Amino acid sequence: MKLVKDVMVTDIIRISPFATIREALSLMKRHNVKSLVVERQNEHDAWGGLITYTNILKSVISEDGDIDLLNVYDVCAKPVISVGENLALKYAARLMTEYRVKRLLVLCDNDISGFVVMDDIMQALLETVD
Repeated sequence: MKLVKDVMVTDIIRISPFATIREALSLMKRHNVKSLVVERQNEHDAWGGLITYTNILKSVISEDGDIDLLNVYDVCAKPVISVGENLALKYAARLMTEYRVKRLLVLCDNDISGFVVMDDIMQALLETVD
């Protein structure tokens, strides 16, 4: 049985919730990623969220938002759903389908260790098919 830690993305790019959308897009472009983890404000906070291309498209393109005036916190998906790294993939997939999300944060002792993406879960499933 595959676990979340077997397929999770560990190369995490973080961004301040107070950064502008322009800064977020620049970071995404520089690192060639489609999502960023929004930093928490202190060690006892919940993680701030995830900001993705979809969030940005919704806020900027379809709602005529300004990438220099909007900040990451206004646009990001929050609260973010998180799971433990030793959770079976089937339960992560169940959460994703139930809550209609494509990414889940992966935590270990309330510290981020990565995130799992629906495409990676599908790839793990496809590897079991002949």
